[in-house]
Amino acid sequence: MKKEVKIIGAGLAGSEAAYQLAKRQIKVHLYEQKGVKRHSAFHTDDFAELICSNSLRSDNLENAAGLLKAEMAALDSLIIKSARLNKVEAGSSLAVDRHGFSEYITQTLKNDPYIEIHNEEVTSIDQATPTIIAAGPLCEGKLSQAIKDLIHTDYLYFFDAIAPIIEKDSIDFSKAYYKSRYDEEGEGDYINCPMNKEEFFNFYNELINAKVIEVKDVDKEIYFEGCMPFEVMAKRGIKTLLFGPMKPVGLAKEGIKPYAVVQLRKDNAIDTLYNIVGFQTHLTYGEQKRIIKMIPGLENANIVRYGVMHRNTYINSPKVLNAFYQMKEYPNLFFAGQISGVEGYIESAASGLYAALNMAQYLNDDKMRALGKDTIIGSMAAYIANEALDKLIPMNANFGIFQTSEAINKKQKRQEYVKISLRKIEEYKTQLNGRITF
Repeated sequence: MKKEVKIIGAGLAGSEAAYQLAKRQIKVHLYEQKGVKRHSAFHTDDFAELICSNSLRSDNLENAAGLLKAEMAALDSLIIKSARLNKVEAGSSLAVDRHGFSEYITQTLKNDPYIEIHNEEVTSIDQATPTIIAAGPLCEGKLSQAIKDLIHTDYLYFFDAIAPIIEKDSIDFSKAYYKSRYDEEGEGDYINCPMNKEEFFNFYNELINAKVIEVKDVDKEIYFEGCMPFEVMAKRGIKTLLFGPMKPVGLAKEGIKPYAVVQLRKDNAIDTLYNIVGFQTHLTYGEQKRIIKMIPGLENANIVRYGVMHRNTYINSPKVLNAFYQMKEYPNLFFAGQISGVEGYIESAASGLYAALNMAQYLNDDKMRALGKDTIIGSMAAYIANEALDKLIPMNANFGIFQTSEAINKKQKRQEYVKISLRKIEEYKTQLNGRITF
């Protein structure tokens, strides 16, 4: 019997899922509407476009994000492969040239003989067709309504914000200087703009009183904590910035410690664009320009992309999905990406990878082998399927949901978690060999 899968959406999750199925010689029909209809948050027609930060967060294995990337790499992730090939300097974080990153993924999928690209809008869901719904958090229109009808409930949502990007040549390096983020070891990969106490207080007072873009048709603005607008964070109290994105720890210059620091991270490989770290915002464009030019070193900043805010939609997965990202009611259908309730770039890609591996097992009429809570991938899947949760709250990969029954040295807990996780990934691959190949 010919095996075919429909994937709705060529974002991080959909692109990863398509790659994983195609490499197992399963025919993929990948549907992406950007060529005919593009949401305002996107800027290109490429797949897996990064619309917020260009950082995939920490590369340290003792950080959950770092361990998740190692798990994905062990499972031959296309997203991680592209990230490594398009890496830009960012200290201990993995940041990428966003255009090169997406272009590599797009060309890989377009050149795969097992993948057929459909540049069209999907308006309905066929419950009888094996499908991975990776429509993304910006899903709208008829497809949005089709998903609502499918899950018999309304969506949940939160608001996400994007930071501005500026040209490097417009930065005044008589005031700004290079240094590693929070004085980590290694070369200085971040541009730092220091403030004294008076400059910071003036900046803070202007920021909390600046005009914001009104969000229409929403009773209450719900923010994801990891991407909260800078001005909303500031209104929580002045120390929120000093202990958060403007923390000056380890960023002294010539022995002089600044009162606060604004950091910028490289956004492309040719080193011409930088994004302002932690400055995601929904201030009006005019106010963004005014506030940014108050930062020492950025008085003449040329802003090439302003910050914006958009609504992210996700389903209440514990009511709908099992721990394989598979619908309980319609086993032909799987969800992946932020619409499933995971949060973050690599988390979305990981859900697409795992959903695809599970779909491959499902198509083989095989009992699906699960990754346990002693892996980051498995713990995320278990979290979004946890029926004890009345309402799902999206969150990034973390060790708080990581569980193991093995005896570990609590003083070396993180190191132990890394060993267990990577061993479990290898055991999982061995279990699946012969069923689906690696």
